[in-house]
Amino acid sequence: MNKRLLFVGTFIILGFVLLQIPFTNIIGSSTQKFSFFDFFAPTIGAFLASGWGAAVVVLVKTFNVIVHHQTFDLTTIIRLFPLAFAALYFGAKKYKTLVGIIPLACMALFIAHPEGRQAWYYSLYWLIPVVASFTKKSLVMNSLGATFTAHAIGGVTFLYAFNLPAETWIALIPVVFLERMLFTGGIALSYVAMNSLVNVLATRLDLPVLNRLIQPEFVASKKLLSYL
Repeated sequence: MNKRLLFVGTFIILGFVLLQIPFTNIIGSSTQKFSFFDFFAPTIGAFLASGWGAAVVVLVKTFNVIVHHQTFDLTTIIRLFPLAFAALYFGAKKYKTLVGIIPLACMALFIAHPEGRQAWYYSLYWLIPVVASFTKKSLVMNSLGATFTAHAIGGVTFLYAFNLPAETWIALIPVVFLERMLFTGGIALSYVAMNSLVNVLATRLDLPVLNRLIQPEFVASKKLLSYL
């Protein structure tokens, strides 16, 4: 348990630092931004196990709100959870099929909403993590499933919270594709980079305690391509 808490604390600190590095604005918002934490957060589920990873993501986001004296308004509260579900998805091993069902629930809720029903085909994006849940050994597919899980949670909660019109969702369809492909690559690269760094630290500094965090197939090497 002490080792687990040490790892949790380390990932909270690292996650908080990455959260301070902005990447791009969220579509439709001039104040809310994606950060490099959006790439790193899903991978925490693989390092710490999915449940712990999801908890760390929520803690990092909550701590950031408190430190920056932000208000816990509806938008802020909603943004606590999409990445947590992405971490849950990315790290899931025993219950990967169950986790893959979450986007289906989001689809059902989206289509049940009057505005969502008029743009029902937008929610077809959320079939991607369902399909990807059967190929989670592939880093790219796991990253793809994780980012679209976050997208599903965020999309359906924003729909119900703000009643965004169907025209908005339809207009976002091509933008979402480009955005999520970018995040898929970012998540995969983030995992390989962190996994390789932990492997170097475990080897060079003789820290066998870190070995449990490493997935050897995703350490940067010539063999890596076969696991993508």
